[in-house]
Amino acid sequence: MSNTLTPWLAEDWQRLLARREAGRLPHALLIGGARGLGKRLFAEHLRALLLCERPTASGTPCGSCKACHLMRAGNHPDALTITFELRDDGKPRTEITVDQIRALSARFAQTSQRGGWRVAIIEPAEAMNVAAANALLKTLEEPEPNVMMILVSDQWLRLSATIRSRCQRIDVREPEPAQSLAWLIAQGIAAKDAEPALALADGNPGEALVLARPEQRQIVNEVARDLGALAGKAVLIEVVSRWLANDPGLRLRAAVQLVAQAIRRASLGAESDADGLSGLTARADFRKLSAWWDQANRARGQLDTPLRSDLILTEILGGWRDTVAASTNAGA
Repeated sequence: MSNTLTPWLAEDWQRLLARREAGRLPHALLIGGARGLGKRLFAEHLRALLLCERPTASGTPCGSCKACHLMRAGNHPDALTITFELRDDGKPRTEITVDQIRALSARFAQTSQRGGWRVAIIEPAEAMNVAAANALLKTLEEPEPNVMMILVSDQWLRLSATIRSRCQRIDVREPEPAQSLAWLIAQGIAAKDAEPALALADGNPGEALVLARPEQRQIVNEVARDLGALAGKAVLIEVVSRWLANDPGLRLRAAVQLVAQAIRRASLGAESDADGLSGLTARADFRKLSAWWDQANRARGQLDTPLRSDLILTEILGGWRDTVAASTNAGA
């Protein structure tokens, strides 16, 4: 994504600026919505604005004060980010721990090192384990002055109702297709590539931006061929090996999106399409296909865990083969 706020968040930004002008900013903000919609960038803009020593009249950081220089260097003492830490083996953890939240609370119990706001971004907020969430709740219930916690979440409903109630919430929704297309074109994506990418991303412009890049389009095309081939004589282990060798996370995400798109086409009676999947999904048992889709979606998160990626992909792709091969054979 670019370094400017996405246009569909402009109204939310203006509302925050009005609250800032009136001295009514919340001490905790929850920015929730699908990934790819600019939530993290929104949080970073707000943090930079609050920490800036000479913000402009239009509500942007000046870019030239000491605080702005420190922000660009990534070492402002009052700007904190809580996310996945690395384990001893160098791989990221899969949860945010209570020690991280306790350290944050202890830091914010101290005086601001630069005499202004202290701002923390917690992302992904839904990754806090139970103990961490409880520790954060204590901080939210007894806020320090000039402290803001910004929780960024792709799955904000996984947060406890109590934490959600302590935060001012911004719900980030997918924009209208015309606005999404205009934004994608402004990012340098040709209209002929932007439209199919947006359709594959189910209207999410951030996801579409990733899928529209040439190298990603090639991977998506390869995934579509592999899914079609698995209904025939393709060797499962060979497909798994190819996926493991080149961005397995993107390939599994593309598979989920391609199948969802094919199901939509099939439901409208489209028996043929460019990727050849609509015919397969139209003949498959919908309950089994739906169960596979749910399982594949869950597996996307598992690829970033210590679980073996080869076993995850073997189970998912084997399940796809079994689901669609039976229907293909029945229709032969």
